[in-house]
Amino acid sequence: MSVLLKDLMQALDEELQPQLFRDYCPNGLQVEGKNEVKKIITGVTACQALIDKAVELKADAILVHHGYFWKGEDASVVGMKKRRIETLLKNDISLIAYHLPLDGHPTMGNNAQLAKLMGWQEKGGMEAKPRSVGSWGEVDSPLTLDELGRKLEIKLGRKPLLISGGDHPVKTLAWCTGGAQKLIEDAAQLGVDAYVSGEISESTVHFARENGIHYISAGHHATERYGVQALGKWLEDKFGVEHINVDIDSPV
Repeated sequence: MSVLLKDLMQALDEELQPQLFRDYCPNGLQVEGKNEVKKIITGVTACQALIDKAVELKADAILVHHGYFWKGEDASVVGMKKRRIETLLKNDISLIAYHLPLDGHPTMGNNAQLAKLMGWQEKGGMEAKPRSVGSWGEVDSPLTLDELGRKLEIKLGRKPLLISGGDHPVKTLAWCTGGAQKLIEDAAQLGVDAYVSGEISESTVHFARENGIHYISAGHHATERYGVQALGKWLEDKFGVEHINVDIDSPV
């Protein structure tokens, strides 16, 4: 089956509500391809390897979390950017990207999907607004920091970096996937035992130690694989299009 690109985009915008977010990039259709979409490739980042795989699989559209045209980047279409966009245009493939709107979706978002994968019980958002990009909740039973780290390693297939904030077990935690290490300050204000994100900064270590909150850096890519997969499956179920997820591994 197939769907018109404009109908696909209307459904995505209605579901993800990008107008609710102040983001660092345009959300939605970033590069326009053919009018009719039969096959969609999903992935975390619109790197050249993902685009090349989409060409190989004869996809009509690529749906990602990390697209193009970030605030503050050079707007010139040269080098790597030129090669990527040239490949999309030459093969008439649309590039669709949703950043914060995909993080904050209550069921298909990166944070919701990470909680589902890990079995965490979400209690609320880290922000006081309808679609928070971070969440907090509880584990089923108290865990040591090492035990929580091992569970994440098993589920995500990547060894996390653990920063201890003391001897206390983990009963409550907050999480925000990707490069959200600075939100550890918000997590501390919530009074949770641990905070989980993707990346880590040098200052994160000292904040965790001095404020008595465990920190786990579980990988930017590793924590953000699942939202775009869920969104692709939703499109497959809604429109009957073919959906293939392609995981281009990244150690970050």
